[in-house]
Formats: sequence, structure tokens, C-alpha cells
Amino acid sequence: MTYGITDLLTFVVGTIFIVILPGPNSLYVMSVASRWGVAAGYRGACGIFVGDTILMVLSASGAASFLIATPALFVVIKYAGAAYLAWMGIVLLASASATWRGKTGAAEVQLPADGSRPFHKALLISLMNPKAILFFVSFFIQFVDPRYPHPGLSFTLLGVIVQFFSVLYLSILIFGGANLALQFRRRRRLSAAATGGVGGLFVSFGAKLANTSLG
Repeated sequence: MTYGITDLLTFVVGTIFIVILPGPNSLYVMSVASRWGVAAGYRGACGIFVGDTILMVLSASGAASFLIATPALFVVIKYAGAAYLAWMGIVLLASASATWRGKTGAAEVQLPADGSRPFHKALLISLMNPKAILFFVSFFIQFVDPRYPHPGLSFTLLGVIVQFFSVLYLSILIFGGANLALQFRRRRRLSAAATGGVGGLFVSFGAKLANTSLG
């Protein structure tokens, strides 16, 4: 046991696999980078980092467990998150349709090039994801020894590990998305197909979140 962490190797391996699983967080960041470049991608990634940090703090403080123990509140957040993801998917599908028909102006509505919107959208996606809440309650906290006198240090170290791998993975997606942007600019219909695919996945994520249960 190191600094109150019961099984560091298992936590690291589990975190790597969980981080690289496809989900709305990573997909959104990559789509932002593919449309607006590396800087915008990192603004979106910062929204994910802040959202995950908030969820980790809530889990460590017991607030997330309270949410799980309050089914009505959990259901509200679950359906709000599902509706938000589905709405983003529908807008992306509309954007893809406009791009396919050559109406590029309409396609640029979804991801504006200002400095705040990618961050805010990514933050909402992160915070309104019931599966992320369940992850931090069921996985994150079980690696802290309750007998350790400084649990805050344990949670901080675990949080740094999660964010470290998140930064690495999202950076790969951001630079990969920026490279895709060069191809998309040359091939309008390729861009439309990719945007439509992302939109369809967001609608799918919303449907899956709507079926998330507490069990």
C-alpha cells in the first residue's frame, strides 16, 4: 500500500482501459479538433478535465454516493444528459446534411470558433454523464484504504493518475483530428460523412445513457 492506495497497479491498468474506451467525451474533443484545430481541441479537453475533476471531488466527498442513493435526482440527470447528447447528435446530422449539399455556412454553426464554447460544451458532456458518476463511485474510491489518516492525499494521487492518462489519450485524438481536418477541407463529402457519423454516435450515446440503471 502506497499513500493509502490499496492496489496501484490494478488502478493504473483499469484506468488506461477505461480512458481509451470510446465515449462522448473523447469523441467530442476529436470532432472539435477536426473542425477547428489543435487549440480548439485543447479547449474542449480542458472542459473534460474540469468536469472529471469535479466528479472526482464529489466522489471523494461522498456527494456522488448521495446522488446514487437518490434515484429521482439520478433519473433527472440521466435523462437531461441523454437529451443533451441526442440534441448535439441531431444538430451534427443537420450540419452534415448541409455540408453534403454544399451549404457550408450552415455546417459551421455547430462548433463556433470562439474560445469558450468548446470548453462549456465539453464540461456539460462530462458532468451530465451518469456513467462517469458511476465510474468514480464504483471504481475510483475502492482503491483508497479507509484506515489511511490522509485520504485526501490518496484521492489526489489517484486523480492525478486519471488526468495524466486522459491528457495523453486526448492529445493523441486532438492531433489526429487536426490531421483529419486537412483531408476534410479538400473533400467536402468526406467531411459530411464523418460529421454525420459523429452525429449518429452522439444520438446512440444519448439512447444508451437513457437506459443506464443504478444496478
